[in-house]
Amino acid sequence: MGFALSDLTVTSAAFSQGGAIPARHTGEGADVSPPLAWSRVPEGTRSFAVICHDPDAPLVSGGTYGFVHWVLYNIPGSVTSLEEGTSEHTAGRNDFGKSGYGGPMPPNGHGVHHYYFWVLALDRELGLEPGLTLWQLLERIEPHLIGMNRLVGTYERK
Repeated sequence: MGFALSDLTVTSAAFSQGGAIPARHTGEGADVSPPLAWSRVPEGTRSFAVICHDPDAPLVSGGTYGFVHWVLYNIPGSVTSLEEGTSEHTAGRNDFGKSGYGGPMPPNGHGVHHYYFWVLALDRELGLEPGLTLWQLLERIEPHLIGMNRLVGTYERK
């Protein structure tokens, strides 16, 4: 399938598509992951991965694109939602250099940033080890990707 959008639908009770992410889910607030839910799951889905990425961020060390806020994987195919502040499943490493979720915290005066919460449907349970970066995860899951879509939220630090 490659990295093309599918019919998978991603929503959050915390914000709408294109809407502002509440401060609670940012580095200026409680810094807890927002609740997410997904539907219209592709047939044959055996597991999921979730990523939050900010393409509006300045380049980080190593010259990668944007800033990675969350890498979560080994989510069973029977799961169709994540609770706020979830600590379930396997956490990867974000660009803060930590495991788990790190909320939006764009530089002061940098304007509105867009945060892409991706849900990726996979045709296998891969049993991947903790601590993978976004790029390590994508390399391992690409051959198993059968569907994906995203919810985009915004945040501006005043």
